Amino acid sequence: MSNSWLFQIPVLLVFITAIAFFLGEYMAKVFAGERTLLSPILEPTEKVIYRMFGIDPNEDMTWKTFTIHSLLFVFVGAVALFLLARAQAFLPLNPENFPNIKWDTAINTAISFVTNTDWQAYKSETTLSYLTKMLGIGLQNFLSAAISMAIAVALINAFVKKGTDGIGNFWVYLTRSIIYILLPLSIILAILLISQGVPDNLKPYTHLKTLEGKEQVIAQGPAASQIAIKQLGTNGGGFFAANSAHPFENPTPLTDILSILALLAIAAAFPFTFGALIKDRTQGWAIFTAMMFLFIIGLAFVIWSESSSNPLFAKLHIQNGLNMEGKEVRIGIQSSAVFASSATATTTGAASSSYTSLMPLTGLILIFNMAIGEVIFGGVGAGFINMMFYIILSMFLVGLMIGRSPEIYGKKLDSHDMLLTVIALFIPNILQLAFSAIALSMESGASSLASPDFHSITEIFYNYTSAIGNNGSSLIGLNTDNKFYNLTIAFVMLLGYLAKNISALAIAGSIVQKNSSPLATRFPTTGPIFILVLAIVILFIGTLTFLPILVLGPVLEHLSLLSGNIF
Repeated sequence: MSNSWLFQIPVLLVFITAIAFFLGEYMAKVFAGERTLLSPILEPTEKVIYRMFGIDPNEDMTWKTFTIHSLLFVFVGAVALFLLARAQAFLPLNPENFPNIKWDTAINTAISFVTNTDWQAYKSETTLSYLTKMLGIGLQNFLSAAISMAIAVALINAFVKKGTDGIGNFWVYLTRSIIYILLPLSIILAILLISQGVPDNLKPYTHLKTLEGKEQVIAQGPAASQIAIKQLGTNGGGFFAANSAHPFENPTPLTDILSILALLAIAAAFPFTFGALIKDRTQGWAIFTAMMFLFIIGLAFVIWSESSSNPLFAKLHIQNGLNMEGKEVRIGIQSSAVFASSATATTTGAASSSYTSLMPLTGLILIFNMAIGEVIFGGVGAGFINMMFYIILSMFLVGLMIGRSPEIYGKKLDSHDMLLTVIALFIPNILQLAFSAIALSMESGASSLASPDFHSITEIFYNYTSAIGNNGSSLIGLNTDNKFYNLTIAFVMLLGYLAKNISALAIAGSIVQKNSSPLATRFPTTGPIFILVLAIVILFIGTLTFLPILVLGPVLEHLSLLSGNIF
């Protein structure tokens, strides 16, 4: 690693912490209905929205009502996006006259974007019209992120309130997430991106002749506005196929840093929002510290792996060889490593390099980041939700070890809460392992592989892990734009999404009814012991669950490189 990066990474981590703290405090005021700097402008808008759609902002929904409203909203969004994709050839803002998207790809796309996964098995700039990108993809980037944020706030309410059935109002939290948080931040980021050269227009594609006389097509479109929300909402779906490696998406070092900060900002802010809302900010700091601790471990390993010389270079007698395959020269190794680690630690499928070209041990960390439920820092709202599952499990184990009834933040845990936690944590794990095995054993799955080797196992497992973890990034050696992968990946995306969110709301509905226990009887959840226990539980569960397939994939890839073989 260069000396400049030894200085830049600590500065980046400090910036992330500062942004997360102040943004978290602001978000707490927004969701609590307190006045903010934007209230004079946005409060009238908020009231108009409630009147237009007949929303009673004072309604305190039970967890079942909250769940029904959120699922119906997701269903309507999926149907609308599916129909838009299937009819785009007949609709305006399609200057390249792209045909309708085939039905299996449209199903996959609809489920992908309403679940905040943003999985794309196609080249977006040669498949989607401007209208589909803006009205379909762009709109869902806002809505899917806001849904996760609303559910996270409902879960927080379970620890704020006591002796009641209500966990908040889905429509209020959805509206406030969009107009007070996602939209203002997206406008600011889009303006900054435009200032750096990111296009944002409705022009037809530019067709040019090269010096050899061949035609080159340069994609245009409303890129900056879409890229801003894809990063801030931890969506990740690329406006261009090359995603953040494309010079129109990520043209300068400043846009690269802004992208990294944006995809981490809201997700990292949620622990501070939690601390502010429960009136105990040390609790928020403890959760954030656990997330940051795990993030730094993974980040350090990824940077080391990518900065080390490829073992094949020694075999070929290449001195000081750099691992530049699949990386943009203008971005470089260290920045690509930081971006990859940040994007997989959150649920952002964005990429500034080709993940399939990364070193095998780098791929192992990226998979692990996603496989454990993307709690470092996870998606906007979703990361905090998944971390709460691990906290509940950790406190249950602590209770068993010290002979005390398990509790969390003053609320007693019962068998019902633990059952829901196990469902949320392990159903996704079972799905990604089971469907990876099915894809490897069936001709319809294995036929899409470029070559049968250790890397093939990594490719298939990575893609299902990314889909279930609401990430959306992929390894490009596997052709997934076919009926088998479109439908199976759509299925696991939806089932994983439902398992986590319904479980979170059911736990909220259970915990909110309980009264708080006396402070003296609580296990401290703010000190280093709690942080260490939480981190160990996360690492142990991830390691024990996925060690066999990680050995068969990335570890054997690495050993193959050490022996001088390529794949």
